[in-house]
Amino acid sequence: MSVLSDLVNLDLSDSTDKVIAEYIWIGGSGMDLRSKARTLCGPVSDPSDVPKWSYDGSSTGQASGEDSEVILYPQAIFRDPFRRGNNILVLCDAYTAAGEPIPTNKRHAAAKIFSHPDVAAEVPWYGIEQEYSLLQKDVKWPIGWPIGGFPGPQGPYYCGVGADKAFGRDISEAHYKACLYAGINISGINGEVMPGQWEFQVGPSVGISAGDEMWVARYILERITEIAGVVLCFDPKPIQGDWSVACADINYSTKSMRDDGGIKVIRKAIEKLKLRHKEHIAAYREGNKHRLNGQHETNDINTFSWGVANRCASVRVGRDTEKKGKGYFEDRRLPSNMDPYVATAMIAETTILWKP
Repeated sequence: MSVLSDLVNLDLSDSTDKVIAEYIWIGGSGMDLRSKARTLCGPVSDPSDVPKWSYDGSSTGQASGEDSEVILYPQAIFRDPFRRGNNILVLCDAYTAAGEPIPTNKRHAAAKIFSHPDVAAEVPWYGIEQEYSLLQKDVKWPIGWPIGGFPGPQGPYYCGVGADKAFGRDISEAHYKACLYAGINISGINGEVMPGQWEFQVGPSVGISAGDEMWVARYILERITEIAGVVLCFDPKPIQGDWSVACADINYSTKSMRDDGGIKVIRKAIEKLKLRHKEHIAAYREGNKHRLNGQHETNDINTFSWGVANRCASVRVGRDTEKKGKGYFEDRRLPSNMDPYVATAMIAETTILWKP
């Protein structure tokens, strides 16, 4: 195994100018990540210099066998924390041979919203809090939990320290450093309320880059859990019963919100979100009804509310924002399996472009 490990970690920089590009895309379920590698002649720093590629869409649930070729358009480049050197991760979205975005390509529509002059002028910032659960591979039960049984009640696990409280810290730490290496704007990590559950935060990121960075951060985490022999779970209610849910809260602000007097803009934006509550819930992905049940710091899925420092509300405004009269707010309605392209674009569309 040591020879195999040596070859996997072989540094190619002294022997060739060629680099390996790992193309990443979203599969047919809208949550499964796919990737494959190809050799490029030399280092690349701009996605426009990376060649398009294709894959068999009939094997990912994105095309029929009679017309299976789906084209990958490179959109963003990150440093590869697994191969290192000049090797890269290339985030792509998917199109038909005729150049039309396939139905599961949510990035295309989001990019249109973020390129709208009114949205671009507001420089929308996003900070996404991504929660996830780590499961034992063979039994699909949280790590650190006795098989077929339960740990002690929730309470000591949130930001907890110790072998009987923090299960999976090595994975969380490895992911943190790998994302920093890749160039992702990851801003922190912490253990969550349910044992075996963790969170990382990406942002502040501007516009479409928030979705790009979150998807690549998810990919890196998936690869790390693969190495560790642990199953990564984004189910918003992974364990039934009185156990915490998993979310992906989005902290959001625009230039007008960050400027003096921005609290008035924030209140108007929240009112717009209230008027389009049903549309947002529908777009935030299935499974949310099991999470937004009025328990575990959530509001009921059919009700919209907001408040200052209120973690049981649909939207929370921080006390610092209220005190300064400007800043940001947090949309707390999002499940852990949300699509960041859909969610970030819809928040911008509703708060900036939509006219009641």
